[in-house]
Order: sequence, then structure tokens, then C-alpha cells
Amino acid sequence: MAGSDQVRLGEILVQQKLLSEEQLEFCLEEQKRTGHRLGMTLVENGFATEEQISGAIAKQLNLPYINLKFYHPNLDIVGLLPETQARRFGAIALEERGDALLIGLADPTDVFASEEIARLTKRRIELAAVSQCELWPTIDRLYRSIEENASFTHEPEHALDDSYDLGPLGGVPGIEEAPIVKLLRSLFDTAMQERASDIHIDPQEGHLQIRFRIDGVLHTQTEVDIALAQALALRVKLMSGLDISESRLPQEGRFPLKIGQHQIDVRTSTMLTRYGESIVMRLLNRNDDTLKLDSFGMPPSMLKRFRALLRCQSGLLLVAGPAFSGKSATLYGALAELSSKERKLLTVDNPVGYRLPGVVQAQVNEKIELSFAKVLKVALRQDPDVVLLGEIGNQEAAQISMQAALAGRLVLSSLNANDAAGAVFRLQDLGVPRHTVATSLLAVLAQRLVRLICESCAEPYTLKPAEQEWLKAEVGETVEYHIYLHGRGCEHCNGTGYRGRTGVYEMLEMTEALAYAASHYDPAHFKKAAHAQMAGHTLRSQAAALAVAGKTTVSEAMRSDNHWGG
Repeated sequence: MAGSDQVRLGEILVQQKLLSEEQLEFCLEEQKRTGHRLGMTLVENGFATEEQISGAIAKQLNLPYINLKFYHPNLDIVGLLPETQARRFGAIALEERGDALLIGLADPTDVFASEEIARLTKRRIELAAVSQCELWPTIDRLYRSIEENASFTHEPEHALDDSYDLGPLGGVPGIEEAPIVKLLRSLFDTAMQERASDIHIDPQEGHLQIRFRIDGVLHTQTEVDIALAQALALRVKLMSGLDISESRLPQEGRFPLKIGQHQIDVRTSTMLTRYGESIVMRLLNRNDDTLKLDSFGMPPSMLKRFRALLRCQSGLLLVAGPAFSGKSATLYGALAELSSKERKLLTVDNPVGYRLPGVVQAQVNEKIELSFAKVLKVALRQDPDVVLLGEIGNQEAAQISMQAALAGRLVLSSLNANDAAGAVFRLQDLGVPRHTVATSLLAVLAQRLVRLICESCAEPYTLKPAEQEWLKAEVGETVEYHIYLHGRGCEHCNGTGYRGRTGVYEMLEMTEALAYAASHYDPAHFKKAAHAQMAGHTLRSQAAALAVAGKTTVSEAMRSDNHWGG
């Protein structure tokens, strides 16, 4: 945007009372100092949102404002504007209107951009305003779809750019020309754009199956020639620092990865199968907001109580749930809030999940008999204030954790259990005396992850009889007075109808009455008392509330409820 256009944008926002003269003057000075666009400067300083900026410009210029989240462009039309130019001008071709081409621009006041697009496409141009925050992921998604029909050997635009670094292989001369590396680049790039948490590479009879786990569910990404399996496994092992001569025994490793501004930790696991080595790569985004407790979906009242417990000087705080329910993110999110120079924080995990600055992190190594319990014993001699133990999986680890909690440390850990009350029984099953559990345990936070309906394709839905009966058991007769939604499936959600996940929680605090019940009464009595404390705030009730609010489907709530054991 030229200097005169920058002033014009500011004047538009001032005229529409979205910005004061003082704020405009401040941001123009900041823009001169940083070289950023004025709109970016406004957003960075919290004076306006990108949607407000785009809507204001559209209104002033008498242009349509298009929310790309709910728009489904034709890929043939999108392809009329080359990707390089789309990114250069912040533009996207949306539709044909007779002899004209409708172009969405993040900055429709940029006359140079519209003239250049008209020259490149040799078409008359009509403009629409789009927000930049929706434009870039839309460009990523749509141009990736256009490229999917090309061979994986096609050289991506960023192949020789320093914005893409395949970790240990990034500095090897000529390595960018290797077809296997190009395939890996394509997979990692697509996985990040699709928000995948894992990449599964499984050799099958006659082909190599590659799938992404997105929102907890596996989706087939592509199938390639089985002849590539050995070379691909070799490359991943080299990157992960594994023994390339060993294919019979399982191996685990990790390596760093840079994609644009994203710093990724990749955890690798290999295992020999009938047709070759199976590879799973877990992707942990260091730049993500995954460690912010208030972004997990925990109800505000529960989050307040949980944070209060984190301020305790000693005791055991447990996070319960099955695998892939977000327990580690919650634990490390809690640890991130506790981090300070006045306290020593120490983690014992296998492998280290999230890397936190200022936190001492130790890793278990069973190969040299360095178990959780053994590392934890040594860790406690390091005089920590807070200890995070990745998982309590056996009697020794459970007992040491309890002893540490009773000895004046705050201990955070996870446990595989169906619900909060079940976690208490699980500790007893591991051989911890009932009175020790009752006196050392502060609380149990049980959680699950529930998929959210895709906002781009959400539509009203009529409940099936089984769904209606399930929901009625939780919300009563009011079930008939709500509008329920589902996603029909679109390119935004890969046809699944879901995009993103949120947590559902229940928290059992060991009050004096519950501690007494855990020590003196039978399990049935304790379970009844626990459910009475959590009434209306259980995993099931939260999932049902999300369905009623139109955030998730009743079938998704029921699917998760089956994991909870009803």
C-alpha cells in the first residue's frame, strides 16, 4: 500500500469511529519505524481487528465484503491467478462474472495490485474485500488442492528457501534434489496446513499408505509406490538420529523441523511389520498456543478452581483420561503458568513432551534401566518445588509420587482412567494405601477431546431417535426446544463436517468429606459421594451442553461417551 493509501485507510477507520485520531497518529509512526503495513500495525496494537478493517474499507468503497470462512471458490477460477501473484498481492480469484473476474483483496485500496492482476489475467477486474487472517490459510488450502494432482516430485516454491528446514538434513548440499526429501517436505507442509498431530506411514501389500491424524481421527492423505518404503524409512531414521542398520527392533527418536515461522518437534517411532517398517511421526508445534490453559475449553469456574490448586505448596494433582485426550497439554500448560525464577520446576517424562524454558527436564530411558521411578527418586534429590511426572503407570512410581507430595512438593501427573472417581480407584489398584491416597491427593481433573462442527458447512440437523433419547437423559424434556447442527462436509474440513477440537472436563476435589470416604468406606459409597460433588459438571453433561449449543454433534458426544463407559 502506498503512503497516500495508508493515510486513506486510517481516515476511513476514523470516519467510521473505529479508530481515534491519536491511535491513527501513533500507528502511522509505528508503521514508519517497523515497515509493516498500517493494517498489520493496527491489529498488532489491538486498535482494530482484521475483520473490522476489511469491513470498514468495503463499506467506504461500496464493495462487497466476503468472509472466506464461508465461501467455497471454484479451483479452476482460483487457478487463473498464479499462486506467486496471489501471495504477492494478497489476492484470490473468487468467481467469473461475465467477462469480469471477481478478485478478493486484503487491501482493495491498493490500485497497483488491482491493475497488475488485470494485466496478468487479461480480464476486467471487480473487487471484493477479504480479511487477511482468512486469506492466507485459504490461499494455502486452495493452491495445495490444485497441486495435489501433480507428482510429489514437483519442486515446491519454498524448496530452496530458508523458511523450510528439514532439521539435520537442512545443511546437506544437494539434498533438496532428492525425491524422498521432496516427498517429506510435501507431507510436512500439508500436515501443518491441515493441523495434523501425527503422520502415519504404513507399508501395505503393493503400496505405501500415508495418513494424517486430524482432530483425533486418521485420514488417508496419499498412497505411493511400495518401492519407496525402504528409502523413506532410511531418510526418517537419519533425521531422527536412529540406527539405520537396525530394522528388526522398534526405535524411537526425534528431530527439530522448521516450516515458515513454525518451529516443530517431531517425535519418531519405527516398528517392523509384515511388509516393511511402519513409521509414526508426532508433530509438536513449539509456536502454538497449545500450552495456554484458558484456550483448552475448560469452563471458567473450573479453571479458576484448578488455578487455585496450582498455588498449593504440596500435594498431588492428577489429570485423568485415555490416550490422546490432551492430558500432556494440560499438564505442561499448568507447568507453564507456574514457571518463575523463584521456583525450581522439574519434569520426568518419556519422551519429553513440550520443551519449556527455565524448566529442568529429564527423560526416562528404559534401555539402560532408567525407569520413571528411578529418575523420579534422583529428581527429588535436586530439591524441586514442583515436579511433573509424565505418567503414573506402576506401583513404585505411584508410591514415590505420593511420598513427594506428602514431603512438601507439588506433584503433577497423569493417569489412564475413565473418569475422576475412577482415578482414585486406579491409584488403589496400583497398591497405594487408601489413607495415603486420601491425604496426598488434591484433586483429579478428568478430560476428553470432542470434535467441533465445521463453521463453514454447519447446517440444521434432525436428531435420530437414539440421539434424542441419549440427550434427553442429560437435559430433560427441553431437548425438543433446541436447534441441532452438523457439518455436511466441505473443503475447509476435508469433507468430515468437523474442524478443530475442544476439551470437556470434570474435576473432583478431595474435600475433607471425600478424603474420609476414600479412607473408611467402600468404593460404592465413595463413588456416590464423588458424583454428588460433580453433579451437573461431569464429562457427559459438558459434552451434552456443547451439542445443545451447536458446537458439536450429538453423535460426537455419544461417540465420546462410549469411551467413558456410559
